[in-house]
Amino acid sequence: MEKINKNNKENEVVESKTDKNKSLTTKENIMKKIKIEKITLNCGTGVDQAKLEKAMKLLKIITNHTPVKAFTKKRIPAFGIRPGLSIGCRVTIRGKEATELLKRLLETISNKLKEKQISKGYFAFGIKEYIEIPGMTFQRDLGILGLDVCVTLTRPGFSIIKKKSRKSKLPKRNRITEEETIQFMKENFNTTIEQNDHK
Repeated sequence: MEKINKNNKENEVVESKTDKNKSLTTKENIMKKIKIEKITLNCGTGVDQAKLEKAMKLLKIITNHTPVKAFTKKRIPAFGIRPGLSIGCRVTIRGKEATELLKRLLETISNKLKEKQISKGYFAFGIKEYIEIPGMTFQRDLGILGLDVCVTLTRPGFSIIKKKSRKSKLPKRNRITEEETIQFMKENFNTTIEQNDHK
């Protein structure tokens, strides 16, 4: 009887260790989970202030959020650019709203991305004409405008690089690789990834 009890206790110990290992594995998986942090829509207009106003109106129609102006920090006399001059606008979307917006925007490029558009933890693509976006119609007061889309990904633990106090570097093992970015888009948006053109 004593031997049987000892065996039972040993089995319980083994099972408890297995359960702990499983819980650790689950926690590790949670920490590796990737999600969309934000989507940024940009419109570059140069020094044309009339075009800038149209671009700001366009971004507000697309996202229902008020965009902000982008200002220059350098002086480029050849292009008539000086510090503090507004040369474009942008708007940032986060959360579930960002996911739904990305689905719409991906339709404009047939849900296809090229490898050269993808980097470590983010990707970007351009939309030549806003009328290509589902639900958008041509508006005479806007004319023909295009925009750039930049999608930034994140995972648990990224907040340490954004802290104002006790700011830390992100461990290499927790960074999002280019391969993980591609896998995320394939699994969550069924996106086709095209290889770069080699000449």
